[in-house]
Amino acid sequence: MKAFLIDRYGKKETGHIDDAPTPALRDDDVLVRVHAASVNALDTRIRTGEFKAILPYRLPLILGNDLAGTVERVGAGVHEFKPGDEVYARVEDDRIGTFAEFVAVKAASVARKPGNLDMMEAASLPLVALTAWQALVETARVKPGQKVFIQAGSGGVGTVAIQLAKHLGAFVATTTSTANVAWVKDLGADVVIDYRQQDFAKELRDYDVVLNSLGKDELFRSLQILSPGGHLISISGPPTPAFATARGLAWPVKQVMRLLSHRIRSKARQRGVDYTFLFMRADGDQLGEITALVESGALRPVIDRVFPFQQTESALAYVESGRTKGKVVIEMR
Repeated sequence: MKAFLIDRYGKKETGHIDDAPTPALRDDDVLVRVHAASVNALDTRIRTGEFKAILPYRLPLILGNDLAGTVERVGAGVHEFKPGDEVYARVEDDRIGTFAEFVAVKAASVARKPGNLDMMEAASLPLVALTAWQALVETARVKPGQKVFIQAGSGGVGTVAIQLAKHLGAFVATTTSTANVAWVKDLGADVVIDYRQQDFAKELRDYDVVLNSLGKDELFRSLQILSPGGHLISISGPPTPAFATARGLAWPVKQVMRLLSHRIRSKARQRGVDYTFLFMRADGDQLGEITALVESGALRPVIDRVFPFQQTESALAYVESGRTKGKVVIEMR
């Protein structure tokens, strides 16, 4: 099969399309013929080697974390899917490789594609929608009437998180650039902070939940807008000892994470709020819940651009530029 691979980690590594063996099928796997895969910031960070301590992949490595496609074959222990089924998934983080013609993924990580979406639209959702779900539903347990601040509202996670928070009954604030203010309001945001002209830490008060996806400065300033008992959830770090324990990481790695997150954890305790680092996981059951929301009209995908497979490197570069408005998708077929 054809696949997009990297041979080494590094900021200058571009990757290339080459031949690769079709993945072996385990008893609890489905082999999916990939129709489309989305590009996430996680892909660019894996390529630079940022997650080597957490995700020790073997090189050469096929990139890509989520997909939409059709089931080609199923493992001996799989009964809920059959060849020809249209599915979508975020693959397990130790078995990435969706920038390829085929990928093997655990059946437990797969869900049926929403019937009202095409393959491009479906491929744009799994990683970002699961991130939003695990942050707002599973971790924060957002309730109607609560106030939720979602940073970077025009980004891949932000566009879905705004919609999900509104579905949960929250009052939603977000940040974006001047050109996108009206656009994110249309997604459901009640308050939009134009970060080019306003400081969210001065404009917002008494929020229950913050979903941080930006840098250290925004992370610490987010504490200022939270009410006591609030929850700061970060998908951009720093990781915590609790995360290391949950991942079963080695003791030295856990101690590094303890040091990296010490300041934000201390500041959060001083203000009486919780801090959680979230590294989303594959979950087919949760993706099935998301399918229902999509089919009901509560969630809709937001696609910026679609690139052909031959331009995968350009798609990665575009995401890395930070100028995307929604998701970037690679069309395999």
